Amino acid sequence: MPYETAIHLLDKGAVMAECGPMRLVISSFIGKIAQREMNVKAAKVSFGIFERTARFQDLLRAVHESVPRDLEEPVAAKMISSVISMGEPDLTPMAAVAGTIADSVADFLFDAGMTRVIVNNGGDIAIRLKEGASVAVGIRDDLRKESFSHVLSLDSIEPSWGIATSGLGGRSLTRGIASAACIIARDASVADAAATVVGNAACVEDESLIRRDAVEMDPYTDLGRMKVTESIGELSEEKKQEAIRRGMKRARELMERKMIFGAFLSVQGRVEMTGFFRERMNC
Repeated sequence: MPYETAIHLLDKGAVMAECGPMRLVISSFIGKIAQREMNVKAAKVSFGIFERTARFQDLLRAVHESVPRDLEEPVAAKMISSVISMGEPDLTPMAAVAGTIADSVADFLFDAGMTRVIVNNGGDIAIRLKEGASVAVGIRDDLRKESFSHVLSLDSIEPSWGIATSGLGGRSLTRGIASAACIIARDASVADAAATVVGNAACVEDESLIRRDAVEMDPYTDLGRMKVTESIGELSEEKKQEAIRRGMKRARELMERKMIFGAFLSVQGRVEMTGFFRERMNC
């Protein structure tokens, strides 16, 4: 089906690309010069990427173990690959959709000669940096708040970065109780899937915890009748720490497998982060 599309011009040469439910903010530079014309081209490219991926949505909403591995559409194939790498059989490829689309648009710009690229797909961010380039990324310790609590500095030691955040109050449903589970990886596709996994793992039982079938909270969800978190009351410090311990345990497993660089996890104001974030964070 055709989707309504729009391109909005933003400050500093950035553009917003809208296609159906997708909202991409695209920025690119050569040196310090913003490249609005290229950003508009990338926005048009993003529409094609979204529409091609949408053709496979019925397959991509199924648990990855039942999805064919030989899809010819590269974005769909990357979504499947990223989710498989998490090692969780009940995860669907949709857990990586936003990050994978952001990566594809960022790669288009980087391959076209941009030296600094930032593509933000609803908080799942793909960054590409040529030698000498750097970027500062705002991090929120609570997805329900608009303001940033921390700023993460990234440079061109890696040409490609991906950052994604999951948790209560985010765009997607979660089985955990994290206020924010932020992951950094080599690309946004893997970061997106990993943030979902770590956010789900950050959970404890509590009498104030309310769970509902996912489909009751979002009739279009890929999670069906899986139980997800609707809300939770104020936790004891011990329970906050236990939720963080469980989430960070899962994050460190992914780090040991070289899937992600690091994790930042917050539960009701209590924060823990791995060394990667500590070394590059400004509060």
